[in-house]
Amino acid sequence: MDTIYAQATAQGRAGVAVVRISGPHAFEVAGKIMENVPAPSENAVRNIRGKNGELIDRGLVLTFKGPKSFTGEDVVELHLHGSMAVVQAVLSLLGVSRHTRLAEAGEFTRRALENGKLDLAQVEGLADLIDAETEAQRKQALRVLSGHLGALVDDWRKDLIRAAALLEATIDFADEEVPVDVTDEVRDLLQRTRVSIEKEVRGNRVAERIRNGFEVAIVGAPNVGKSTLLNYLAGRNAALTSDIAGTTRDIVEVRMDVESLPVTFLDTAGMRDTTDVVEAMGVELAITRARDADIRVFLVESDVDLPIKPESDDIVLRPKMDALQAGVMGVSGMTGAGVDFLLDRIATVLKEKAAAAGISTHERHRLAMVNALEGIARVEGLVVRGADGYDIAAEELRSATRSLEAVVGRIGVENLLDEIFSSFCIGK
Repeated sequence: MDTIYAQATAQGRAGVAVVRISGPHAFEVAGKIMENVPAPSENAVRNIRGKNGELIDRGLVLTFKGPKSFTGEDVVELHLHGSMAVVQAVLSLLGVSRHTRLAEAGEFTRRALENGKLDLAQVEGLADLIDAETEAQRKQALRVLSGHLGALVDDWRKDLIRAAALLEATIDFADEEVPVDVTDEVRDLLQRTRVSIEKEVRGNRVAERIRNGFEVAIVGAPNVGKSTLLNYLAGRNAALTSDIAGTTRDIVEVRMDVESLPVTFLDTAGMRDTTDVVEAMGVELAITRARDADIRVFLVESDVDLPIKPESDDIVLRPKMDALQAGVMGVSGMTGAGVDFLLDRIATVLKEKAAAAGISTHERHRLAMVNALEGIARVEGLVVRGADGYDIAAEELRSATRSLEAVVGRIGVENLLDEIFSSFCIGK
């Protein structure tokens, strides 16, 4: 494979910049720009010199002998001063070598996948970790990166392979005088696996919400203070406000961190019957987004009837409560009265939802698990019919196993790789 190089840290001026070199000629290439490349156990400071011996920089050099590296190949990391001029000079110097080329987006991580250092779920976990904005996102991404999902898939896979082996053994010895009844053990294996996968499928949606952000829709009639409340929560003028009913027509979104959980607040159009075509479109969109949201905050005056009704986790408040009254649950975007209660309630509800999060975090994980569940259900139906259906059941189990293997990238994911790695930066 080619020896690749790239800046592994963010572009721009910084205290330190890291340039990574990976591939079969990594040590040789490094030896051309410094004297005495450090051994893997001897990380040291070295002078980085140009073609004519001029000093470019002096920095820490780390070396990793494959397969004991991130990519599984020989790797050299140059920890340089974070000047853009220094980094560009070093990158230009590395590009002169006939053995090297600039890495493509995500290519270091792709090599880690190809060399068995990470499975595909861990790669996705790494991407999520890099993108994490809240503590909940960090913890979730780290669980996936640490291989928890791969370990879970391995457990399911072993049980399904065991069940298939038992069925096939029965088929092979069908003509023997002492047949073995494996039905009970096969049923136990299938039930255990099915229950575990079903639990993970239920937790997948919540995990996706943690990754992408929960949605909280602020709903109510026109002119009840929805946009004012959003602006107070955001700490800026994110939405236009006026005394004219129907000012908000599109969805205004503000992303926030609510007690370590990612939350997107939605300011929606005031819900009412209207002959204004554009406003009517905004009301319809508001109803759709509100129904899809995880929580709805209703700002409702006593005599108003809205087209959607509160559900168990929703929060109903009196609007424009600039001064709170005893026994009245209200909020004001002008003074902030009641906002602390509102945020505490939102955090409580979302934490309860987050507690049910699974390890799988992507839609493709869920689809693969659903496919496996459908196969297991067919097998359970075949096993009840007795040995005559065992051959078909064994094939269904192999198909279900392949669906699960796709979660960690063992089979059938080649068409996904370019899309996944395109989201990575060049140096990762």
